[in-house]
Amino acid sequence: MKRLWQPAYMSLVFAFLYLPIIVLVVFSFNHTTYSGLWHGFTWTWYKELFQDTDLQTIAYHSLLISTFASTVAVCIGALGAVAVFKYRFIGRQGLHALIMAMIIVPDLIIGIALLLLYHFFDLTLGFFSLLIAHITFCLPFVFVVVYGRIITLDKNLFEAARDLGAEDITIFKKIMLPLLMPAIVAAWFLSFTMSFDDVVISFFVSGPSYQILPLYIFSQVKLGVTPEINALCSMILLITCIAALAGQWFLRKKP
Repeated sequence: MKRLWQPAYMSLVFAFLYLPIIVLVVFSFNHTTYSGLWHGFTWTWYKELFQDTDLQTIAYHSLLISTFASTVAVCIGALGAVAVFKYRFIGRQGLHALIMAMIIVPDLIIGIALLLLYHFFDLTLGFFSLLIAHITFCLPFVFVVVYGRIITLDKNLFEAARDLGAEDITIFKKIMLPLLMPAIVAAWFLSFTMSFDDVVISFFVSGPSYQILPLYIFSQVKLGVTPEINALCSMILLITCIAALAGQWFLRKKP
């Protein structure tokens, strides 16, 4: 009896998780403006996406923010993970705990806190406010991924290199960085995925002059879900899946 229930239970779980996504993708090919009924297959909505110049600009904004935020977050987070692992300084444990705590802080709190901070410093909401916000919430995840790889490395490698006369910078460039590169690349893809999909924090810090795809979709669905929105969501889903799979592949690579 147990053998029968387990497959049925797992099927229900996967259906609950993925059936809405499958319906979204299928109806992005629906040959009608009304999404409730199937009226035939078409590529029309995807063609309209690539012909919409305003939407292309918004997509460029999203890609630009995600790319810059991921790159800066990886540089800062990776170096921070190395520093926390290698050096002993006052407040080291507190800094580690603070970074870990940022992961569990709700996005709503982070968004409001950043908005108040921007108002305090009189920073105009736009590209830079959005970029700083995305770097901020990506940093802890980069730190966790890279630090998780560092603590698995054999410390004898560093000691042997130091005994042979290698300086700290040489050890970092020649030994530690190559060993950490799979985790660093995986952290970049993870950060890109999170930045590209973010809605809550971006809603508070983007401003009216700089729009990105998640906020555009959020504003459009208030008027109703159309096949064009389904097609746009399917494209975003494809991009994030590719980034997530690439990140997992690099993370599984042995140093």
